Amino acid sequence: MLQTKRVVRGSDIAERFNISLRTAYRDIRALEESGVPIIGEAGEGYSLMEGYRLPPIMFTQEEAQSFVTAEKLVAQLTDEKTSASYKTALEKIKAVLRSDDKDHVDAISQSIEVIQSPYLPMYIDGGLHTEHILKCVSQQLTLLMEYHTQYRDAKSHREVEPLGIFFMGSKWYMIAWCHTRKDYRNFRLDRIISSQITSNHFQVKHPTLKAYLRDFTREKRDMHTVVMRVQKEHMHCLGDQKYYNGFVSQKELEDTFEMTFLTSSLEGFVKWYLMIGLYADIVSPKVLRNMIADELDFLRGKFF
Repeated sequence: MLQTKRVVRGSDIAERFNISLRTAYRDIRALEESGVPIIGEAGEGYSLMEGYRLPPIMFTQEEAQSFVTAEKLVAQLTDEKTSASYKTALEKIKAVLRSDDKDHVDAISQSIEVIQSPYLPMYIDGGLHTEHILKCVSQQLTLLMEYHTQYRDAKSHREVEPLGIFFMGSKWYMIAWCHTRKDYRNFRLDRIISSQITSNHFQVKHPTLKAYLRDFTREKRDMHTVVMRVQKEHMHCLGDQKYYNGFVSQKELEDTFEMTFLTSSLEGFVKWYLMIGLYADIVSPKVLRNMIADELDFLRGKFF
């Protein structure tokens, strides 16, 4: 635990191992007496002397197995540079495994695969720039980037202050304070053409990514509740798309399932509904039913 952070408080140790604070202090003294160079004192926190490392720890088969699963995900859901870095890190982990655990990991590796959908676009060759972004977050430095804006089909140059990155659906995204817009913006990583770390420090005090996403979801998004009934025999037609459109819950009726969704875009929900409308009815809101009727009138006018 001392190797995982720069400073560890005694209360953190007590909570982590479910022991009393007095026992935690006693254990720290025992480590010091055994020759471990610990810096700090009770009430302030403890750290290991710079350069000191404990002997390699041993992993259980379940823990080693989780590393292999993560390797498969990293290889398919990140760029080549991140995947290569993870592979070298995993090799170091494998080096401390017992012989029988190494055999187990090799066997398990052949039994786990992550398959990309052939119908979804792959990441661009330039990578996802995660290394630059996360370094900017860590050192509080701005990022210069060339970005492709899809709706305008144009390139722009931005200087941003990244909060972090997150994965949603099938894409990686970055939340960052944009110097041009003077506000927080959401950028898709596969649309970043090039990036460069500057020597300019952040100008704004930012929340953590977790706090931003929580507040954005609760306060800043105008969420709409949609209730839809779907014929039981056609439920399979919805597939995973129901999750991308804000699926919350469902209850079984006589011949249908009544499903509840929370969506920030009724316009987007209309587009999805047109694909499944033969098997589904909108219960509420009325404004959504009107929007669907308008869309159908527009389409009818194109052909008749």
